[in-house]
Amino acid sequence: MRRKLENILITGGAGFIGSNFIHYVFKETSFKGKIVNVDKLTYAGNSENLQEIDDKFGGERYFFKRSDIIDFEEIKRIFRKYDIDTVVNFAAESHVDRSIYGPQAFVQTNIVGTFNLLETARDCWREKEREEILFHHISTDEVYGSAEEGKYFLENTVYQPNSPYSASKASSDHLVRAYYKTYGLPATISHCSNNYGPYQFPEKLIPLMILNILEEKDLPVYGDGKNVRDWLYVEDHCRAIWAILNNGKAGGTYNIGGENEWENIKLVNLLCEKIEKLLGKDKDYYKRLITFVKDRPGHDRRYAINCDKIKRELGWKQQYNFEESLEMTIKWYMNNQDWVNRVRSGGHKQWIKVDEMKMKF
Repeated sequence: MRRKLENILITGGAGFIGSNFIHYVFKETSFKGKIVNVDKLTYAGNSENLQEIDDKFGGERYFFKRSDIIDFEEIKRIFRKYDIDTVVNFAAESHVDRSIYGPQAFVQTNIVGTFNLLETARDCWREKEREEILFHHISTDEVYGSAEEGKYFLENTVYQPNSPYSASKASSDHLVRAYYKTYGLPATISHCSNNYGPYQFPEKLIPLMILNILEEKDLPVYGDGKNVRDWLYVEDHCRAIWAILNNGKAGGTYNIGGENEWENIKLVNLLCEKIEKLLGKDKDYYKRLITFVKDRPGHDRRYAINCDKIKRELGWKQQYNFEESLEMTIKWYMNNQDWVNRVRSGGHKQWIKVDEMKMKF
C-alpha cells in the first residue's frame, strides 16, 4: 500500500545526498506536500545547494531551519509545528578520516542525534495511525566491514564496523531497529554504497580527484590503490529512497548499490583519462600526478552490495550508466568553480549569515 506522504522532515538536507534528494522530490515526483529541512550547517552543509528550491517553494512547501538534531526540544517543536508524518534521517558525520582523528562528533551526531529523533518521533506520533507514519534512516554499507572476494553484502550480513564512523552508524542502525521492535515505531533502514554526483564536498574521492586534476595537484591514493568500492550515482540513490518511503515494508532493511565495483587506482586513472579527453591533453598527462600515500588505519579492502531485495520488492533499478554519469559529474565540477571555491574557503557560510533571516520560519 502506498503511503500518504504529506509533511516530510529531512535532517541533513543541506548536505550532498540530502540536497540532491530534495531536488529530486520537488522536480521528479508528484509529491504535493511540505518538506522541512533541518541542518546545522557544518563545513559540509550548504543551504546554497537548495537556493533554487527555496526561491520557488520557500515559505509554502519548503522550510529550512538551521538546527542540530541533538537539540531535543527544538526538534520536537518542529515536529509539532509542521505535523511531521515522515522522517528521512540523512544527518551524519560521514568522513572516515575525520572519524579516526575526531570520533566524538560522530558519536554525538550519529548516535545521540538519531536517538533524539527516534524519541521525538515516538512522543509526537503516539496518536497517529501506524500506516501513515515512517522513520527512514540512511545508513552505509561500511557497517558490514570488508567483503571477501566474490561475496556481497546482504541485508542480513553480520555487522563488522572497522572505523569510528562505521561503528557510529552501526550503533544508530541498532537503535532504529530497537525502536521498531520495542515500541512499534514504523521504521526502515537503507544501506548505500559510495555515492557520487553534484554538490559533494570535495574531501571525498571523486570530487577531490577531479579538482586536483584540474589544478594539477598530487592525486593521493591510499596504500596500493587496490581497495574496491561500489559506486552509485546519487540520483539513483534518491529514487531508491523515494521508493522505500512510499512502499517499503516497516521494519525492513534495503541495500542500495551501483553494482559497479572499481579499484581506487583504476577509478583515478579513469578520471585522468576522461579529463585529458575533455581538455585535449596528451595521453597520461594527469596520471603523472598519482601519488601513493600511507594507508589509513582500519581501511576496509572491499565493499560490494547485493541489492536484489529492493529490485524485487520495490521495482527499483539503477538508471544511470557509470561512465556517462561520471562525465556528468566531472562537467558539473568544471562548470561550478564558484561553488567549489566558496565551499573550500568556507565562503558559503557567509552566504548563510547574510540571508539567514530569510530562511527562518
